[in-house]
Amino acid sequence: MKKKVLLIYYSQSGQLKEITQQITKPLLKEDQIQVDVLTIKMETDFPFPWTSEAFFDVFPDTFLQESHAIKPVSETILKQEYNLILFAYQPWYLSPSIPANSFLKSSYAQQLFSKGVPVVSIIGSRNMWAMAQEKVKQLLKNYNTTLVGNIVLADRNPNLISAYTIVKWMFTGEKRKFGIFPKPGISQAEINASDKFGEVILKHLKSNNYNKLQTDLLEKGAVEIPHFLIQIDKTANKMFTKWANAIKNKKGKSRKRWLKGFYYYLVIAIWILSPIVNVIYWLIYPFRYKKIKKETTYFRGV
Repeated sequence: MKKKVLLIYYSQSGQLKEITQQITKPLLKEDQIQVDVLTIKMETDFPFPWTSEAFFDVFPDTFLQESHAIKPVSETILKQEYNLILFAYQPWYLSPSIPANSFLKSSYAQQLFSKGVPVVSIIGSRNMWAMAQEKVKQLLKNYNTTLVGNIVLADRNPNLISAYTIVKWMFTGEKRKFGIFPKPGISQAEINASDKFGEVILKHLKSNNYNKLQTDLLEKGAVEIPHFLIQIDKTANKMFTKWANAIKNKKGKSRKRWLKGFYYYLVIAIWILSPIVNVIYWLIYPFRYKKIKKETTYFRGV
């Protein structure tokens, strides 16, 4: 009997689509495995490239995890009995993207995940994804399912460089070098090599045993996360909570003023505060080593 796998994703720029295609390559080569694809589609989609206004306007809804309407999912998919679900998403504003969040809160997710199907999450991120994953894990707890694996592909460039290049990509729609800076996003070499994770998933899918899946994925480099980014992620979530709640019900010119204020806050936080925090972090690192090691181990797991 064929094993059935469902891949769920939303890709705005096309990068996450490419990642999922590479990871599922080993599965697609197997005659006894059926891979169905559910592309999340919004009733009102988001622009790509982004306009500055649209990019900042989605901040409150994204961070506060407000649902937007998604297009209906095929009944053929909803009626299937899957052996494994691969859920791929991007973090927006330190939270799962609006399309990912909207799907996870939908009746379609209820139908698919509540059948007790094990789930592997796949994240395509600039660099901060830890707290977004915690939010996804919380949403999955609403269903009778188990997160058995997590794969993260991220931009490996330094934080300030990747912050600059990702903005250029998001606002131009061009994934290319800008002047002296490297290409934005996840490196093509890393994307091309991600089929190794599919090989690991395939082995566990065939045996129908996922107890050591994450351990095996980690041996292949599935999750690498500098603890410094976890610390920034946690701190930024506290500040984003205040900004998002302040902006969410604002309308018209008032909303635009608040969003402009948030923009200036981001500029200061990224370009001035984060380097200072980085220096402080490394000064106190020896005194927090055990806690740092414990937290890093936790976020590399499921």
